[in-house]
Amino acid sequence: MYRKLFATVVTLSASMISVSVNAANIGWTDWTKTSQKTASGTMAFGSQNVGVDFSSSSDAYFIESGATDNWWGNAYTNGTVSNLPSSHEIIGLGLGGTVEIKFSQTVLNPYIALVSWNANNVDFGDTKIKFDSTGVGKYGSGSPNLYPDGTGFTTPNSKYGELHGVIILEGLFDSFSFTHTSEGWHGFTVGAAGIAPVSEVPIPAAAFMFAPALLGFMGLRRKAKPAV
Repeated sequence: MYRKLFATVVTLSASMISVSVNAANIGWTDWTKTSQKTASGTMAFGSQNVGVDFSSSSDAYFIESGATDNWWGNAYTNGTVSNLPSSHEIIGLGLGGTVEIKFSQTVLNPYIALVSWNANNVDFGDTKIKFDSTGVGKYGSGSPNLYPDGTGFTTPNSKYGELHGVIILEGLFDSFSFTHTSEGWHGFTVGAAGIAPVSEVPIPAAAFMFAPALLGFMGLRRKAKPAV
């Protein structure tokens, strides 16, 4: 019951939030490897931090924090993003499997920055995605083919260039997951536009506050029916 109430409150809260489509300053994750299948990190939003947990059903190809390579360039700021991911923070995937990302607090509009995705099939389940930008990256450039229902994408097998760019998951999220297929390696990192506002009203109480309005609306609908 509480999960349903939470979903209702979150949905109503989401409709009250607006983010500038001209320039989004993203809180990108600073990663720390905890095993070959897991990592943890933080995203900073002013004086507040949000914890981020990565887990994979298969071993990651690599997890780098503070490495020597800078993976990020103009491919990531061709859309609404105004700031690049942390220069040396990246998780490289090799074997196909399922990746799950969890946040310690509900966040607004998660962003996923992609490096070198080639010959892949990526599925976000029921979650719709949107490409914010693509362009020339560290290993060339490539174009995604979005699923017809917007819940995933494929990339062609090309020796001339590989996909680099940014995905947005629009809305409020505590977590998300996706599946991907095997490749030499393909990398990513995660950010978000901000922290979701927290209601001062406890969830059950908030639900009772909304209930009279809903009942009143139903009553109005009944009164509006023509007499038979």
